[in-house]
Amino acid sequence: MTSPAITPPDPVPDLDWDPGRARRFADQAVELWEEFLKRLPSLPVAGPWNTEQVAAGVGRPVPEEGLTEDELFGYLRSLAFEWSMYPGHPRFMAYITGSGTVPGAPADLLAAGLNMNLGGWRLSPSGTEVELALIRWFADQFGLPASAGGLLVSGGAMANFVALKVARDAQASWDIRSRGVAAGPPLMIYASEEVHVTTDRAADMMGLGIEAVRKIPIGHDYRMRSEALREAIQADREAGAVPFAVVGTAGTVATGVIDPLQEIGRICEDEALWFHVDAAYGGPAVLAEDLRHLFAGIERADSIAFDPHKWMYTPHSGGCILVRDSATLSASFAALAAYIHEDKERSGHGVDLGMMGPQFSRGFQALKVWVSLLAHGRRAYARRISHDAALARYMGARVEERPELELAVPVGLSICCFRYVPPDLPMGAGSEDYLNVLNERLMTDIQLDGRAFCSNAVLEGRFVLRACIVNFRTEAADVDALLDLASELGAELDAELRPEALRPATA
Repeated sequence: MTSPAITPPDPVPDLDWDPGRARRFADQAVELWEEFLKRLPSLPVAGPWNTEQVAAGVGRPVPEEGLTEDELFGYLRSLAFEWSMYPGHPRFMAYITGSGTVPGAPADLLAAGLNMNLGGWRLSPSGTEVELALIRWFADQFGLPASAGGLLVSGGAMANFVALKVARDAQASWDIRSRGVAAGPPLMIYASEEVHVTTDRAADMMGLGIEAVRKIPIGHDYRMRSEALREAIQADREAGAVPFAVVGTAGTVATGVIDPLQEIGRICEDEALWFHVDAAYGGPAVLAEDLRHLFAGIERADSIAFDPHKWMYTPHSGGCILVRDSATLSASFAALAAYIHEDKERSGHGVDLGMMGPQFSRGFQALKVWVSLLAHGRRAYARRISHDAALARYMGARVEERPELELAVPVGLSICCFRYVPPDLPMGAGSEDYLNVLNERLMTDIQLDGRAFCSNAVLEGRFVLRACIVNFRTEAADVDALLDLASELGAELDAELRPEALRPATA
């Protein structure tokens, strides 16, 4: 009996563009990017739109047939110039968002084009080795030993989570990966009152609960009080809990303060605890010779989290976790998957980064960071980071010159916190409440205005404006422009909002 002929399906080439068409499309994208870079300084930092307006502007049904390239680039032009805000704008000084390096953008295009999966070495030989070289260089900058390792992750939240899970698994006295947290006594983490919320989130995701994070009081300098840390550890031990990790912050989100890392490191050594440093914001400042001394003690850390997409300016997203002993990453994340088999001795292949963190599928995030470093060099980074900090100090000095502005705290790293205080405001009952209302409204109005952009902090009950300079395009004129805008809008709002009880008595 003759078998029927097997007919192969016809080719379906719809999604595969020929290299010529791909090049033409990319050329149009590059032209749009070039136009964006040229126009950026003259654009508003953000628009005054609301959710409904933006959704209507960028949302559209997916077509049954693809758009023409003219239609598609018309849409992209509208998205870029009508509905976007610009963290790379020289007058963007809010939150802790880098400006995006220029060489990092085409590096991201190449990474996307290659589309390697850095979960496995054989799927990403060059990508894995680039990431390992980058990690080695970072570890050297922080003074970690040759045993150190790490990997690129999405950002500080994931970096802190990975570090604390590694700490949990290394410090637990039972097989916590197999038996879970319920099989042993409560595990405790210690961090200052100023620690970022990602530490709470990590405790939640690990099943410890947010209450497992003991918040240690800060002093008037906003740094963790070392003696209070020792007391909290001792109290928990006496209550039957198991302290396992301390988080020191190297650059708090609100003020840029650095915890006493040397003292915390010594306490962790005395108490046999894991010392983690959340340096998501401040970490890259170790590259600047005039700032490096502020991080004394960070070399004692068992793990360090920091974000190149913050103060190394690289495009989103790309955080980094470093550990003192790379073997602890594998101990915490390695898993047996029967469908993944390889004789590495025979193949000569290297490490699979997917076995060192929570992701099996991993993009080539390292390339945009690596290319940015290769293109600019360490010294350029050191100079610019130092300059950002100098600009923040300049802003603090300019604030103190203005009678209508008040410096909230000494400048920390590249963060300046201040508020608008009308010179004729009588200070007394109700004045602090009014200043909070006034400055909260002022921050919103500055952001909606578009000429400059800052954020806020709440310091000991005071709502203050906060400028964080992690932008290689920002200069002194931009700092002055933000202060001018705060004074201009602050005066207008004060005239509108001030209660009669707080107005000067008329003759």
